[in-house]
Amino acid sequence: MLFKNLLFSIKDGVAKITLNRPEANNSINLDMAKELCDVAIHCSENEKVRAMLLTATGDIFCPGGDVKSFASEGKNLPDYLKAVTSYLHLAVSCFTRAEAPVMVAVNGVAAGAGMSLACGGDIVLAAESSRFTMAYTRIGLSPDGGATYFLPRIVGLKRALELALNNRQLSAHEALELGIVTQVLPDSELQAQAEITAKQVASGATKAFGAVKRLMHSGVTTPLETQMEFESQSLVNMSRTADAQEAMAAFVQKRAPNLQGK
Repeated sequence: MLFKNLLFSIKDGVAKITLNRPEANNSINLDMAKELCDVAIHCSENEKVRAMLLTATGDIFCPGGDVKSFASEGKNLPDYLKAVTSYLHLAVSCFTRAEAPVMVAVNGVAAGAGMSLACGGDIVLAAESSRFTMAYTRIGLSPDGGATYFLPRIVGLKRALELALNNRQLSAHEALELGIVTQVLPDSELQAQAEITAKQVASGATKAFGAVKRLMHSGVTTPLETQMEFESQSLVNMSRTADAQEAMAAFVQKRAPNLQGK
């Protein structure tokens, strides 16, 4: 698949998606939103994809929406924003619901929808120089990209409100303390470590990873007994997979498993 605003490749089960609009600091316009939607659909439906890695070129991950393109729309802005968010939100939904875990490697500023993309990652690695801010209300807008779904679940309602209302900028280590990122790395090590982590995940039990994602998301709002029933059903279903059979046999035989994501 060829894109104008993204770099995309699949190798060793890892789909690497790189935001690539250097002329606009990787900000999201309608074209990029469409491309993110296309690649997310493709990855979520491609059995060869067992992990996804989302990152960006340059020293800015994503500052959010392309405000210059927004301003140029004039009276057409509401229609334009509806189109941008529709494509972006389908992309986020596909990333979140896919069985393959999504890793995000944040290099530099993640603001607005860029922070939303980071919050939506299953594993989030950040360069020490990275910064995070909601930024929406600074330009008189409200959040998108799933921020109001993910952020309160990560940091709690009051802290999420604070971050959205005052647009406080978080350092990488502050984001780590709040649980927005899972690991902070020296800038020079970020991309290499992200690829190592993605490759490790891609060699695992993909269907079980997908089950974990579904259970974790549903567990936030589901009553205990209902959630435990979901857990029971999922566990039984996973026991039927080839990877579960192979992993258990390998455990008993004291050898490394050969998992195929099936």
